[in-house]
Amino acid sequence: MSTLSTSRIEAALREKERGEGGKLIVYLTGGDPSIEETGKLLAAVDRGGADLIELGVPFSDPMADGPVIQRASERALRAGATLAKILARLAEWRAAVRAPIILFSYYNPVLQYGVERFARDLALAGAEGALAVDLSPEEAQNYVAALRAENLDTVFLASPTSTDERLRRVAQLSTGFLYLISRPGVTGERASLSAAVRPLAERARRFTSLPLAVGFGLSAPDQVRQAQELADAAVVGSALVRAIEEQYARGGEETIERFVRWLKSGTGSRLS
Repeated sequence: MSTLSTSRIEAALREKERGEGGKLIVYLTGGDPSIEETGKLLAAVDRGGADLIELGVPFSDPMADGPVIQRASERALRAGATLAKILARLAEWRAAVRAPIILFSYYNPVLQYGVERFARDLALAGAEGALAVDLSPEEAQNYVAALRAENLDTVFLASPTSTDERLRRVAQLSTGFLYLISRPGVTGERASLSAAVRPLAERARRFTSLPLAVGFGLSAPDQVRQAQELADAAVVGSALVRAIEEQYARGGEETIERFVRWLKSGTGSRLS
């Protein structure tokens, strides 16, 4: 299987190596609070300084998601959001966003949609890659082949409980970056960064030269800063989804843009 040359995602996250500060990756759920609002929110987080955006596909049985993202998925599903509808609008949204976008999904919607069709439509929509959160490396061959054929990045997860053999395998399958889960369990905001991150990042460095991103539990600039002492990027999901849930209806896009700028301050990067 051929490998990608340096992708747009990898290039963006490697800017830290050139002294440009750490990188911020943010997650939001497609269709929350509606398909129409999703495009506005993508533009707002882009203006706020997100270096990479994970756009989540709502799913009825989100096993890895904590209560905040579960509620977002429920709202999106009630509003009629589906993988097909998100892909149909993604090119339009993409045109107003500078940051790379990856689709973050459970594997069942991708499988039901058709893996090759998914890869083709994702590429046509202008996304840079995808992450199938519950897809094991052992079952990923067809998925990886389909996305690589469309020059899309395939991002995989590793956790503190991953064995060295599992780390080696997910490193082989990943392009763009390797996503390190800061602690076992579901997503959700935490008061501090897990002590398990440092040894995980050190082990991951033995198996890949890709940028490393740390997520699950980060919710404030000081945690973003701590994560970037160990990795190349910090991922914030639940905290942003909560801000959309609690603040967006009252304050609109500017509120979400300010929230992302606040998170971005932890990276040490200057906003344009």
